[in-house]
Amino acid sequence: MANFLRLVRGAIGMGLSWALAWFGAGMILRLIVGSGTGDVPLPIVFGMFGFMSGVTFSGVLKLVAGRRRFDELSLGPFAGWGAVGGLLLWGVLAATAGPGGEPLILLPVFAAAGAGSAAGTLALARKGEAPRLLDHGASLDSTDGAIGP
Repeated sequence: MANFLRLVRGAIGMGLSWALAWFGAGMILRLIVGSGTGDVPLPIVFGMFGFMSGVTFSGVLKLVAGRRRFDELSLGPFAGWGAVGGLLLWGVLAATAGPGGEPLILLPVFAAAGAGSAAGTLALARKGEAPRLLDHGASLDSTDGAIGP
Protein backbone atom coordinates (compact mmCIF):
# COMPACT_ATOMS: atom_id res chain seq x y z
CA MET A 1 0.00 0.00 0.00
CA ALA A 2 2.87 2.38 0.80
CA ASN A 3 4.39 1.79 -2.65
CA PHE A 4 1.05 2.57 -4.29
CA LEU A 5 0.70 5.80 -2.33
CA ARG A 6 4.27 6.78 -3.28
CA LEU A 7 3.44 6.09 -6.93
CA VAL A 8 0.26 8.20 -6.76
CA ARG A 9 2.08 11.02 -4.97
CA GLY A 10 4.81 10.97 -7.63
CA ALA A 11 2.27 10.99 -10.48
CA ILE A 12 0.39 13.92 -8.96
CA GLY A 13 3.66 15.80 -8.42
CA MET A 14 4.71 15.20 -12.02
CA GLY A 15 1.25 16.27 -13.21
CA LEU A 16 1.33 19.47 -11.19
CA SER A 17 4.80 20.44 -12.38
CA TRP A 18 3.85 19.82 -16.02
CA ALA A 19 0.56 21.69 -15.49
CA LEU A 20 2.52 24.72 -14.30
CA ALA A 21 4.82 24.62 -17.33
CA TRP A 22 1.96 24.13 -19.79
CA PHE A 23 -0.05 26.89 -18.06
CA GLY A 24 2.89 29.21 -18.77
CA ALA A 25 2.87 28.15 -22.43
CA GLY A 26 -0.87 28.89 -22.52
CA MET A 27 -0.22 32.35 -21.08
CA ILE A 28 2.32 33.07 -23.81
CA LEU A 29 -0.08 31.86 -26.50
CA ARG A 30 -2.86 33.96 -24.98
CA LEU A 31 -0.66 37.04 -25.22
CA ILE A 32 -0.02 36.25 -28.88
CA VAL A 33 -3.55 35.42 -30.07
CA GLY A 34 -5.63 37.43 -27.61
CA SER A 35 -8.17 36.50 -24.97
CA GLY A 36 -11.30 35.89 -27.06
CA THR A 37 -10.24 32.55 -28.58
CA GLY A 38 -12.56 30.13 -26.80
CA ASP A 39 -14.96 29.39 -24.00
CA VAL A 40 -12.21 28.43 -21.58
CA PRO A 41 -9.04 30.55 -21.30
CA LEU A 42 -6.03 28.97 -23.02
CA PRO A 43 -3.83 28.87 -19.90
CA ILE A 44 -6.43 26.79 -18.07
CA VAL A 45 -6.85 24.39 -21.00
CA PHE A 46 -3.09 24.04 -21.40
CA GLY A 47 -2.66 23.54 -17.64
CA MET A 48 -5.30 20.81 -17.61
CA PHE A 49 -3.67 19.03 -20.55
CA GLY A 50 -0.27 19.44 -18.90
CA PHE A 51 -1.52 17.80 -15.72
CA MET A 52 -3.03 14.87 -17.61
CA SER A 53 0.10 14.51 -19.73
CA GLY A 54 2.37 14.57 -16.68
CA VAL A 55 0.34 11.89 -14.93
CA THR A 56 0.30 9.78 -18.10
CA PHE A 57 4.06 10.20 -18.51
CA SER A 58 4.59 9.20 -14.90
CA GLY A 59 2.78 5.93 -15.59
CA VAL A 60 4.79 5.31 -18.78
CA LEU A 61 8.01 6.08 -16.91
CA LYS A 62 7.14 3.64 -14.13
CA LEU A 63 6.48 0.91 -16.69
CA VAL A 64 9.63 1.37 -18.77
CA ALA A 65 12.19 2.67 -16.28
CA GLY A 66 11.19 0.68 -13.23
CA ARG A 67 13.31 1.57 -10.23
CA ARG A 68 16.10 3.38 -12.08
CA ARG A 69 16.97 6.85 -10.84
CA PHE A 70 16.91 9.94 -13.08
CA ASP A 71 20.70 10.08 -13.18
CA GLU A 72 20.73 6.55 -14.65
CA LEU A 73 18.50 7.49 -17.61
CA SER A 74 19.59 9.08 -20.88
CA LEU A 75 17.89 12.09 -22.40
CA GLY A 76 16.90 10.58 -25.78
CA PRO A 77 14.84 7.65 -24.52
CA PHE A 78 13.44 9.79 -21.71
CA ALA A 79 12.11 12.32 -24.24
CA GLY A 80 10.81 9.42 -26.36
CA TRP A 81 8.85 8.12 -23.38
CA GLY A 82 7.45 11.62 -22.94
CA ALA A 83 6.31 11.55 -26.57
CA VAL A 84 4.66 8.18 -25.97
CA GLY A 85 2.86 9.68 -22.96
CA GLY A 86 1.63 12.55 -25.15
CA LEU A 87 0.43 10.09 -27.80
CA LEU A 88 -1.40 8.03 -25.19
CA LEU A 89 -3.10 11.15 -23.85
CA TRP A 90 -4.14 12.13 -27.38
CA GLY A 91 -5.54 8.61 -27.88
CA VAL A 92 -7.61 8.81 -24.71
CA LEU A 93 -8.94 12.24 -25.68
CA ALA A 94 -9.72 11.03 -29.22
CA ALA A 95 -11.56 7.98 -27.89
CA THR A 96 -13.66 10.00 -25.45
CA ALA A 97 -14.32 13.05 -27.65
CA GLY A 98 -17.34 11.57 -29.37
CA PRO A 99 -18.18 11.16 -33.04
CA GLY A 100 -15.99 14.05 -34.26
CA GLY A 101 -12.96 12.87 -32.30
CA GLU A 102 -9.88 14.93 -31.65
CA PRO A 103 -8.35 16.62 -34.66
CA LEU A 104 -5.36 14.77 -36.04
CA ILE A 105 -3.34 17.99 -35.99
CA LEU A 106 -3.09 17.65 -32.20
CA LEU A 107 -1.28 14.30 -32.44
CA PRO A 108 2.19 15.72 -33.19
CA VAL A 109 1.54 18.67 -30.86
CA PHE A 110 0.88 16.37 -27.90
CA ALA A 111 3.85 14.15 -28.80
CA ALA A 112 6.23 17.13 -29.10
CA ALA A 113 4.92 18.75 -25.91
CA GLY A 114 5.32 15.46 -24.03
CA ALA A 115 8.85 14.96 -25.33
CA GLY A 116 9.84 18.54 -24.49
CA SER A 117 8.32 18.35 -21.03
CA ALA A 118 10.06 15.04 -20.33
CA ALA A 119 13.41 16.40 -21.47
CA GLY A 120 12.91 19.48 -19.28
CA THR A 121 11.94 17.29 -16.34
CA LEU A 122 15.10 15.21 -16.67
CA ALA A 123 17.29 18.30 -17.08
CA LEU A 124 15.80 19.89 -13.95
CA ALA A 125 16.12 16.66 -11.98
CA ARG A 126 19.76 16.32 -12.95
CA LYS A 127 20.43 19.93 -12.06
CA GLY A 128 18.85 19.37 -8.65
CA GLU A 129 20.84 16.18 -8.12
CA ALA A 130 24.25 17.70 -8.95
CA PRO A 131 24.79 19.62 -5.67
CA ARG A 132 23.66 16.61 -3.63
CA LEU A 133 26.07 14.34 -5.48
CA LEU A 134 28.92 16.79 -4.95
CA ASP A 135 28.16 17.02 -1.23
CA HIS A 136 28.59 13.25 -0.95
CA GLY A 137 31.82 13.23 -2.96
CA ALA A 138 30.33 11.53 -6.02
CA SER A 139 31.80 12.03 -9.46
CA LEU A 140 29.68 13.81 -12.08
CA ASP A 141 31.35 12.17 -15.06
CA SER A 142 30.08 8.99 -16.70
CA THR A 143 33.11 6.89 -15.80
CA ASP A 144 31.68 5.84 -12.44
CA GLY A 145 34.55 7.13 -10.35
CA ALA A 146 37.44 6.17 -12.61
CA ILE A 147 40.39 8.47 -12.19
CA GLY A 148 41.15 10.49 -15.31
CA PRO A 149 44.50 11.79 -16.65
